[in-house]
Amino acid sequence: MKQEPLFGLPWAARGLRMIWNLDTGWLMMAIAAVAVLAMFFGAALNAIMREDGFGPIGNMVLFTIGFFAAILIANSFGINLRDLKLAMAYGLGGAFATVSMLAMLKAAIAKI
Repeated sequence: MKQEPLFGLPWAARGLRMIWNLDTGWLMMAIAAVAVLAMFFGAALNAIMREDGFGPIGNMVLFTIGFFAAILIANSFGINLRDLKLAMAYGLGGAFATVSMLAMLKAAIAKI
């Protein structure tokens, strides 16, 4: 059976289907665990960045979104993330990249 490309992107279909192969309980536990760690990092980053950041909850949301987006993107390009250490490295890299890029964008907009 041929997989239809998602939004016209043939590589996007594989990554999005990977995360939905998890059982609902495991998916909720994964999101909860990432959100708890993201809250810790978000609060710490808020203490450092203050008004330049997005607040502790905003940082948490960005960390969580960036974490899962990086895992989905890596998997959609065919990178096997069966090893938990590799998945955590990709996820944390994506989370910090998301917050960094949006903080730079916020600073650039504030400069204008």
